[in-house]
Amino acid sequence: MALPLLFVGGWATLITCLCKFVHNLGINSVLLTVLGFVVGLGLSFRSSSAYERYMEGRRYWATLVLTSQNLVRLIWIHADEREGDLGKEDLLGKITACNLIVAFAVALKHKLRFEPYAHYDDLQSLIGHLDTFAQAAGAPNTSHQKPPNPLKTTGEFLGVPMAISNPRKELKRAPAPLGNLPLEILSNLSAYIKDLFNNGTFKVSIYQTQALNNLSTLNDVLTGTDRVLNTPLPIAYSIAISQVTWVYVCMLPFQLYKTLEWVTIPATMVAAYIILGIALIGNEIENPFGNDVNDLPLETFYEELMRDVAVITSKAPPRPGDYVKSALNLPLFPLSQGGFEQWSDKGVEGIREGLRARARLGQAVQEKSGMKEASGREVEV
Repeated sequence: MALPLLFVGGWATLITCLCKFVHNLGINSVLLTVLGFVVGLGLSFRSSSAYERYMEGRRYWATLVLTSQNLVRLIWIHADEREGDLGKEDLLGKITACNLIVAFAVALKHKLRFEPYAHYDDLQSLIGHLDTFAQAAGAPNTSHQKPPNPLKTTGEFLGVPMAISNPRKELKRAPAPLGNLPLEILSNLSAYIKDLFNNGTFKVSIYQTQALNNLSTLNDVLTGTDRVLNTPLPIAYSIAISQVTWVYVCMLPFQLYKTLEWVTIPATMVAAYIILGIALIGNEIENPFGNDVNDLPLETFYEELMRDVAVITSKAPPRPGDYVKSALNLPLFPLSQGGFEQWSDKGVEGIREGLRARARLGQAVQEKSGMKEASGREVEV
């Protein structure tokens, strides 16, 4: 924003000085109204389309977290562990599969940021044992990299479009095929699920169907985020909106001078800051997967998923009998503080009568609460 605002300030100063000391170039403000309407439509379309892409990216990552949690829970709880050494193999296999689900999220983050290799610190330890194209390609070749150019660095800081590096250059300079790492991780997960089917540790058909459906949903997330990344606003729209916006900003000093005179300069800069700022926000959030401040916090998402997976796998699959028969279990709270043993002595009819009493208690509490709220409103009146 700094460079465009400096240009607008210089332009407004030039026009104001010409109008003051040479010849009055002020024009009717009707043009301001007409152009303002067009610019408003253009910026509204630009911002709404960019925000839609931003929210679509967020929905895909929410779907990824939800599906990953479901798949981890299915594998951890519903995949049986056999006896002896086979049981240890089954347990380590389940842990490895859960780690691969986390690795999918991490690999997708890197793919969406045009980081196609497998050597990154948060990824290498999760997929180092897999045979993938990214793993075979090794680390990127840095011999072609040039020392930082002060002009380029300054241009990037000022937001000059020509100075911003192309994030796809790593893909073009790859010494070997890089494949599609998230898709290859899904293939390994599919092979693991198939192995569970074959060895009989994943017996219930509905769980098998759910596991395959979750893998399919993860594939949908992969293709959907790729669509958001690689389908920007058509260039014709971007150029037209940019041109109309700059015409409007450049015409402001001519239309404001008659009314504001010297105040035209700061007024034009303030208006340009607002208008160009809205346009810049649209440009920035159009790709919601980058490293900018306003982009989606992908690191937070996958770290949250990693913590959730660690919580699920931190204990052996729970056995309902352990907590149902616990002395701390109060089945009919708040009606009774009695535990499992006390209520099991009452028989089925006694338990059902207690359930009916708890329902009546809940209704009575609700009615009492409603009466208190009504009396409180009467006091306020």
